[in-house]
Amino acid sequence: MAGKKTKKKDGGKTPLVLVGGKSPQMRKASARSWTRAKHEAFLTALAETCNISRACEVAGVSDSTVRRKRESDAAFRAGFVAAVGSAYARLELVLLERFFNGTEKVVTRKDGSVERMREYSTQLGLALLKMHRDTAAQAMNEMAPEQLEELRERVLDKMLRLQKRLKSGKE
Repeated sequence: MAGKKTKKKDGGKTPLVLVGGKSPQMRKASARSWTRAKHEAFLTALAETCNISRACEVAGVSDSTVRRKRESDAAFRAGFVAAVGSAYARLELVLLERFFNGTEKVVTRKDGSVERMREYSTQLGLALLKMHRDTAAQAMNEMAPEQLEELRERVLDKMLRLQKRLKSGKE
């Protein structure tokens, strides 16, 4: 069918491009253009792998394009930071799980017998304890609910006294 319109992969949307100061023209994005699909593919892959090179491959962009995009686009920069943060959080959970549950190690003895055992990394445990020392100390020093309520009341009382003082000074 000669006159049949087909839907484009990008939902029929093409970016507006200013050409020579004239009014905006609809133009198909080139393969090298940064598109919303590439943006999302890159950030998703980065969050999954925490590997910039791999995320570039998945999105079909170069690392220099990503570098320029990070410098020029605040929204992309924020997404980049969030993706790396997400990947690090996942990595941390995997390491915690590995520390608590150990890793399976297969030991083959000289007589040919095989034994499976759990190995626990002391070095990993110490590193995790060092990373979370401040968070654990902060959690132990948290106020009890009744202490928080008392503190709220004291702050509110002080704010009301300051408000009265300010009003009496203006009148």
